[in-house]
Amino acid sequence: MTDYDTLFSLLKARHSCRAFKPDQIARADIEAILTAAQRVPSWCNAQPWQVQITSGASTEELREGMAKAIAEGRSGSDLPFPTGYTGAHRDRRRTCGWQLYEAVGVEKGDRSGSAREMMKNYSFFGAPHVAMISSGAELGPYGALDTGGFITAFCLAAQARGIATIAQAAPAGFAPFLHDHFSLGDDRLALCVISFGYADSDHPANSFRTERAPLEDWASILD
Repeated sequence: MTDYDTLFSLLKARHSCRAFKPDQIARADIEAILTAAQRVPSWCNAQPWQVQITSGASTEELREGMAKAIAEGRSGSDLPFPTGYTGAHRDRRRTCGWQLYEAVGVEKGDRSGSAREMMKNYSFFGAPHVAMISSGAELGPYGALDTGGFITAFCLAAQARGIATIAQAAPAGFAPFLHDHFSLGDDRLALCVISFGYADSDHPANSFRTERAPLEDWASILD
């Protein structure tokens, strides 16, 4: 198998895990994932990402704190969220959503059911570990762009070690809480979290996979 084949198999196998087993990941595995992920390129090698990872009791404290922040309405984000989804973006988003709802038995029109699934974002889908990902505020969008590369590498490195992940923007909608909980200064942007652990493969939320658009829909190769 070539290096390309190995990489492509990891990309195809990786998915957004929405149900985890409670088993803790060994510290050596977590450190190996971080060491691999930091090899991604960044503008001027600035490496703008910072990562704080919860385990055990600290993950439960984060879950409890997030629930309280939601109840208190401590919303707000460090980066603007999308203003809308139109065209192909809307269609892909809807397809992904309905794949999840169908898998877990939420019927069209069941708003309480869909809200229940959405709220699982804030309990981190039961993951035993959560990685808080922030970027240097002074680097703005380009620091966030570089950190996006780190997030992808983290997920692929985890997949290579049999560890499931889901990168989540929803908790970043409560950035004031995240700043307090993780002691993030004003010089940091709370971008997202990555929930990770061993996948509960028997859970229906993990039974579907999203598709990718055909090459001709989004790429042009100019002679």
